[in-house]
Amino acid sequence: MGPRGCAAALALTLIGAGFCASPAAAQSKHSLRDALFGDRATAEARKPPPPPVARYVSEGGGAFVLDRATPTALLKFENSSEVWVLSPHAGPRGDVIYKNELGEPVLRATKLGGMILFTPDRPAGAAAALMGRATTIQPPAFIKPSALFLRMAQAADRASRAARHQVSFETVQDARPETSVLVAESANVAAEAFERMARNGDRNLLNRIGRVLLAEGRKPGAAIKDDALIITYASGKGLAGRPSSERIIKVVDQ
Repeated sequence: MGPRGCAAALALTLIGAGFCASPAAAQSKHSLRDALFGDRATAEARKPPPPPVARYVSEGGGAFVLDRATPTALLKFENSSEVWVLSPHAGPRGDVIYKNELGEPVLRATKLGGMILFTPDRPAGAAAALMGRATTIQPPAFIKPSALFLRMAQAADRASRAARHQVSFETVQDARPETSVLVAESANVAAEAFERMARNGDRNLLNRIGRVLLAEGRKPGAAIKDDALIITYASGKGLAGRPSSERIIKVVDQ
């Protein structure tokens, strides 16, 4: 038998022994993968994306609303009045990590659609289940002067009760329609910071603060001067134009 005949015979032998790919072999390969891993990956891939504004419940029982209708994500826990501003960052394996203004991870959205919430109580993260659609937590474009006055009074009352002494809230500049929401939000996060410090047993840090001054500036921030906590807000940045309660706490704790 010549070389060509030997090659043909060898090819027939390999095919007969199953060394040549065939539709049946490919099907068997897929069947083995399905047997080992199940259809979970396929099912996850076919899951519809979550709604842009959705409610989640974490393993610890805490519920929150995540609003991803705009590039800047917003998050609000149901037991708090503060709306957190989160920025998305690329994570490993195609995940998206949402961080607060201090660069701390708050949420991790996995490529397969899962959600992990990071909190001081669960720094390693806790799974959060999607419960369904929710109402947007995006702020309005402006609020009326009467509503702003009420929000300021409420914030002063909350801060005073947390500090156990009178704390006044004042604006350095007159609020304009385009800054009215930021002024109200700045007052709200300041009051939230007071309450968080009181709950954490840090009320003594509040003893030196008798005033909260809300001032317009180029970028959001917080500072202590004499007996005043100065909260700076920057217009044109949405809710990212005011500091979070976390940043305020760090300033007071210095």
